[in-house]
Amino acid sequence: MGAKDGRALPFIATAIALAMSGGTPRAGQEPTFRAGNSTVAVYATVSGHDGRMVPDLTRDAFSIYDNGTRQDLTLFANTVQPITAVVLLDRSGSMRANFSLVEKAAEEFVDALGPEDKARIGSFSNRIQIDPRDFTSDHGQLLTILRSELQPEGPTPLWNAVYVGITALLHQQGRRVILVFTDGVDSPQGMATNSLKDVMKRAEEEDVMVYAIGLATGEANRGGFGPRGPGGSGRGGFGGPNRGPGSFVNQPDEGLPKIAAATGGGYFELTSTSDLAATFARVANELHHQYALGFAPATLDGRMHQLEVRMSGEGLKARARKSYLAR
Repeated sequence: MGAKDGRALPFIATAIALAMSGGTPRAGQEPTFRAGNSTVAVYATVSGHDGRMVPDLTRDAFSIYDNGTRQDLTLFANTVQPITAVVLLDRSGSMRANFSLVEKAAEEFVDALGPEDKARIGSFSNRIQIDPRDFTSDHGQLLTILRSELQPEGPTPLWNAVYVGITALLHQQGRRVILVFTDGVDSPQGMATNSLKDVMKRAEEEDVMVYAIGLATGEANRGGFGPRGPGGSGRGGFGGPNRGPGSFVNQPDEGLPKIAAATGGGYFELTSTSDLAATFARVANELHHQYALGFAPATLDGRMHQLEVRMSGEGLKARARKSYLAR
C-alpha cells in the first residue's frame, strides 16, 4: 500500500483487532470482520431518554448511513477498546488559581486508563508542550508530568494546541482521542494561528475524536454541568472577560461543542471547579463504554462523506462522528 493510502491503515488495523479480540465480551457482542480493501471504523456513545449511557445493546439496534445510503455492518463490538489520548490543559492567567485543581482532575482521567490505553499530557500557554516523547501506558510517568512539568501561565492558543494534538496522534493505530480543558476563548497572543475551521477539518479528515471540558464562571448558570450545545459568547482565559449584565466572567470558546459534535466526542460545560474531577473521570468512562461499528465503503473517491448512526430502540440516541474521508 502506497503512502497515499497510508491513512486508511488505522481503519483496517482497528477492524482486525476488534474481530480477533480475545477479551471477554459484554452481553450481545458479535464482532465480525469481512475482508476488503478498507473498513471505516465508527465509535458510538449511546444514551437513553434520561441521558445515561446504555450498555449491552446488540448490533440489531444500530444502522449506519453513508451519504444517506444504509450500509451493512461488517464490524460490531461492545467490549472495552483501547484508546490513545492526548490530554491538553489550559494554562492561561485566568486559570492560575485553579492550576492544582485541574491537575488533580486530570489525574482522575489517568487513573481510569486501562493497561492497553496510552496517553501523553499537554499544556498550552506561551508554547504548546506535549510529554513524554512517546505515548505511554505508564501511569506513574503521566502523573509526574501532571505534577511537575506543566507550563506557567500565559495566553490561550487553544486551536493551535488541538492542531498539535492531532499531529501527535497521526501515526497511532485505533481510536485516537483529544481531551482538551479550557476556561476561555482562543487567544494565541501574536502566534501564527489555526482557526476552528482549520482544526475541525483536520480532525474530521484524520478521524480524531475530540472531547472538551469548558469552565464557565460568573454571574449566571452556577452549580452544575452537563452536555451543552453550540452557542454562547464572551471572552475568557488570557483574552479578557465579558462583564456585561448576566454574562460570564469567563466563558469557554463556542467552537468547543461544535468540534466535539462533529468528531463524535462530547462537550461538558462546568460552572464550578468542584465538578472537575468527576467530569474528567466521566470522559474516561464514556470512552470505555463506546460501541465499535464498521462498514466497507462502496467507493473510495477521496471525498468527505456524511455519516449517520441511527438507533432502533425507543429513546436511544447515538453520538458518533458525522463524516469520514473516503481514501
